[in-house]
Amino acid sequence: MSQTQPNNPLHGVKLQTIVEDLAEYYGWAELGRRIPVNCFNSNPSVKSSLKFLRRTPWARDRVEQLYLDSLQDIHEWRQHSQE
Repeated sequence: MSQTQPNNPLHGVKLQTIVEDLAEYYGWAELGRRIPVNCFNSNPSVKSSLKFLRRTPWARDRVEQLYLDSLQDIHEWRQHSQE
């Protein structure tokens, strides 16, 4: 299966990992500002966000795009926070 999408940077990355990484990096408030949906702005949690994003393709697309756009910054932030 990994042969079917060798150039897809999201291949093999779980939606839960994406949401957790974005929430950790940006915080829920900033995440809700960047993608204004209730699951990020009203009592946010990973569980409620996953439920919403799995049923709402346009929102999932925006979350995945934000993740791709932020991936380098997230990796650098993690490196510095571990030093």
